[in-house]
Amino acid sequence: MNTFIETKNLNKSFATDAGEIKVLKEIELSIHEREMVGIVGASGVGKSTLLHILGALDRPTSGDVFYESTDVFSLDRYALAAFRNRTVGFVFQFHHLLPEFTALENIMMPGLIGLTGGGGASHEEVSKKAEDLLARMGLSGRKRHRPGELSGGEQQRVAVARALLLHPKVVLADEPTGNLDTATGEELFRIFSDLNREQGITFIIVTHNEPLAQRCHRILKMVDGRLIDKS
Repeated sequence: MNTFIETKNLNKSFATDAGEIKVLKEIELSIHEREMVGIVGASGVGKSTLLHILGALDRPTSGDVFYESTDVFSLDRYALAAFRNRTVGFVFQFHHLLPEFTALENIMMPGLIGLTGGGGASHEEVSKKAEDLLARMGLSGRKRHRPGELSGGEQQRVAVARALLLHPKVVLADEPTGNLDTATGEELFRIFSDLNREQGITFIIVTHNEPLAQRCHRILKMVDGRLIDKS
């Protein structure tokens, strides 16, 4: 498999009143196309920070992130926004659905953002893709429901569908089963596995759930801001 994502000497520090806190320390990471990688570790060791930098939601203090040899942080802000919109799908522990919009409208949001920029699919095409994804998630009957009318598992499946709308090459999932019961978490992970196998989507999953992480192709453990390959 080809290397898809690569980091070189990645560091992240935060300035506090008590002094500088080093969260990520010299991270060297290679992710291959179609790989499912689990990242485990105790709370506060930098897992979410790493995921946010890999998805270009945050910038490193030093070091580089490459996607297929492209240095993402060398892009201007418009190109970087387009990269995030079309290459990366995000799934968070807290769904971050917009409460005033329906499930269908929430899924459509990434495509509608593309429309405001004057490109991408038409509104009708975006709506059709969103409906197809709702069906894939088993939620066709819930498309007119707002987030407050959905269970936690249903909200998370809507969030997954939103992340998949623009056919991202990679999905970054930050504790996606953290607020779900065991059975619902298992079902969500099955969906991830199916998408990886059928569509070749790369998954990087931060989780405290080591039994689920064991089902990934590879497990990385983060300890004190550094990565250890456990596979």
